[in-house]
Amino acid sequence: MIPRIIFLASLVAVARSAQPGAPAPVAAPMRDLEWGQINIIHTTDIHGWLGGHMQEPQYSADWGDYISFTSHMRQKAEEKGVDLLVIDTGDRIEGNGLYDASNPKGNYTYDIFGSQSIDLLCTGNHELYQEASVAREHNTTVPKFKHSYIASNLDYIEPETGNQIPQAQRYVKFTTKKLGYSVVALGFIFDFDRNANNSVVTPVEEAMKQEWFQAAIREKPDIFLVIGHVGLRMKEFEQIFKVIRDQNWYTPIAFLGGHAHVRDARKFDDNAFAIASGRYFETIGWVSIDGIKKKSGGAPSTEATVTFKRRYIDNNLFGLHYHTGLNETTFPTEQGRNVTKLITEGRKALKLDDSFGCAPQDLWMSRAPYPHNASIFSWLETQVLPTTITNPERKDVPRLAIVNTGAIRFDIFQGPFTKDSTFLITPFISKFNYIADVPYAVASKVLEMLNSGGPVFNGALNTKYLSTPEQMAPSSYFEASLSSNENAEDTLPILVDGESSQKPLTTEEPELIGGYTTRDDLGDDGDDAVHSPIKFYAVPNCIQSKIAFPAPAPSGDNQTEPQPQDPEKVDLVFVDYVQPWIITALKFSGGDFGTDDVKVYTNSTLTDLIADWVKENWKKDC
Repeated sequence: MIPRIIFLASLVAVARSAQPGAPAPVAAPMRDLEWGQINIIHTTDIHGWLGGHMQEPQYSADWGDYISFTSHMRQKAEEKGVDLLVIDTGDRIEGNGLYDASNPKGNYTYDIFGSQSIDLLCTGNHELYQEASVAREHNTTVPKFKHSYIASNLDYIEPETGNQIPQAQRYVKFTTKKLGYSVVALGFIFDFDRNANNSVVTPVEEAMKQEWFQAAIREKPDIFLVIGHVGLRMKEFEQIFKVIRDQNWYTPIAFLGGHAHVRDARKFDDNAFAIASGRYFETIGWVSIDGIKKKSGGAPSTEATVTFKRRYIDNNLFGLHYHTGLNETTFPTEQGRNVTKLITEGRKALKLDDSFGCAPQDLWMSRAPYPHNASIFSWLETQVLPTTITNPERKDVPRLAIVNTGAIRFDIFQGPFTKDSTFLITPFISKFNYIADVPYAVASKVLEMLNSGGPVFNGALNTKYLSTPEQMAPSSYFEASLSSNENAEDTLPILVDGESSQKPLTTEEPELIGGYTTRDDLGDDGDDAVHSPIKFYAVPNCIQSKIAFPAPAPSGDNQTEPQPQDPEKVDLVFVDYVQPWIITALKFSGGDFGTDDVKVYTNSTLTDLIADWVKENWKKDC
């Protein structure tokens, strides 16, 4: 069935987003939501973006607007006589000033997030990096959503006793409100091993051997819901699917995933489907499931073929008004308005709109090739790192500074670079370490090894964990969509591919705004708003700056370009996150170095260094 596309050309812009200063959403051709017997609204990888996007109109709605939206959608489900569930699959923290700028971190966001009514949720890896965030999750979020929170393979270490206990219930069995379907819900995190010491992640394969899991998959529900902080193309969902399917040949299985920061849908078989709903509160996922048959006496039905439909909703008021059938006056609920006010007050108290400088151009993570003058990684490599990676006691020592591209989380837009911007770009508290006096012949091989990977990096040291989330476990559609970095011009590439852009269907169609044009296992009609396509480019795992190298030796004539001299030894400086890979690469490059040789180079974070550079180099006002 071809979804109905509605053109609202007469509306150039609609109601402004709730947060002061956020851009008004722009009208776009819209695809309707398709309802089923069980319907799901899904968020994942919010990373603190509860205030919405302050520089992108298509993602400018805030958490208060989302609360209003889900409230209206629950009412629509009630009127239709169908069921609706609201689900979140983790990584709610780290990545936005609203979370990262407060002391303690999350001083505002836990209450704001907790204002939403959520039926099922689980943990992401970002909740687990630091002992403080693990404890906050266990003591705040888990009790708040006591009956909704699932931790199928995650334990908490009690600080008072040292006891290892489940972070939350292992699984949930419930009956849907309207149609009375029996549901068994599980909640996993991928096989994460960089978690803090007060948490324990059990590998998925091991967890599935445990008695509770074997009991859960024998409950004979009408449908299984597997929520998880797991990329759809990662091994863990595949493992879970196979074990459940071996025990339940025909039972529908719906997977709700995340972690990879992409819009994606995967079909495991005719009765098993998965969705991932983007990142940074850009996307609200919609799943509708139809054709579910109630089991009679626990016997599976061999006749039922379930249908799954999905939409990726752009998080802006234009779309939220459209899907609810409401407007600027009728859409906001009292609770939604109150939460919007909390966000505004939090942003003001944290001074997130204070400007550090004015960005003279856009700098992109993946919308420009690398190297390129519009690449944020080229900017870091050639401008920021050479002047900020300094240890006063070793400032004259030549050095190689290595940063993994996964340390950068978002683009820089032309215009005000604010306090909030620093946390959007890189929220992490990682410092810089170094190994002194590494032979240059050895150190110079490290970057290539980190970017090429290979058998020396196995398991937890797979070099894919150095890159951006989108490249860790990509779908074949994502890989096919990447543009070539070859022959990149010095100017910003054309972002809209004119040959593949959708052509206007009527002369009244509004001009399309650039955005997601998602392809997944169900086709290319998943996005609720029709966009013009944007080109994306692959990035390396790591970048490197050469700093304080000897001056070029003069050439013997005026015709030859002077060549830089290679030093005999260098300090090898790196973000502390990449230390395990650095040590391994050095050993396979002929260096005899270990963790005992690592020292702190600077206690400044990459966030600090970028903020300081902007203050020094970009004019204050735009």
